[in-house]
Amino acid sequence: MSRVLTYVPRVAIFLAGAAAAALTMPRREHAGMDPAAVDDLKKSLAGLDARMQAREAADDTRFAQIETRLEEHSSRLAEVPSTAQIVAAMEQLLSKTMSSLDDRLSAQARSIEVLKTTVSQTDSLLERVLESLDTLQSYTEPADLAGDPILSRPPV
Repeated sequence: MSRVLTYVPRVAIFLAGAAAAALTMPRREHAGMDPAAVDDLKKSLAGLDARMQAREAADDTRFAQIETRLEEHSSRLAEVPSTAQIVAAMEQLLSKTMSSLDDRLSAQARSIEVLKTTVSQTDSLLERVLESLDTLQSYTEPADLAGDPILSRPPV
């Protein structure tokens, strides 16, 4: 019960304050505001409302433009090939290039082998020709030519 007694004065003070506020509130509204100020306040509120509506319309327009741009960008992005497609195309191009290079190098290697064989055969042939010339020259010394009856005959 001692608890109830401690709350009673507090509740009584609260109710007294609420009653005092209720009695003085209507007097303050009519006493402090002049009709011209109220009209100015209403005009100001109407202007603020009009500006807010204009701002909302401008924001709506901007959002519509942004949405249009986003749709354009997303359609462009859909047209761009993916990384996997780009990598696959590059691998295919690189494969063709490497194959072409390999074919050319093989052709060059065959040409080099043919040239080596040709040079070897030419060297061999040149060696035999030089040896034949040396052997012919040793058989036909100038002193021997004068005594040879077949070589000393006049041409016919």
